[in-house]
Amino acid sequence: MSGSVEVREFLLRQEGGQFAGAGGLPGQRSGHADAPRVSDDQVRRARIAVASGALDAQDCAELLDMLGLTPDDDGTTPVQR
Repeated sequence: MSGSVEVREFLLRQEGGQFAGAGGLPGQRSGHADAPRVSDDQVRRARIAVASGALDAQDCAELLDMLGLTPDDDGTTPVQR
């Protein structure tokens, strides 16, 4: 599980964001209707960050899929649902 923590920290550093929540990690989204959505720009920047840190094309594809950044058949990424 430490890999997912490292990826989140990496993405936050790429966006210049400050760590939020306890322990310096972002809090889990609640899933409520009033929760802010992930914007198209955030998805684009996350994809760029993953691609720049990936070892090769296969590694990049696997990471994007694990993070929910790969669009499904209707063109929506899981992180934006």
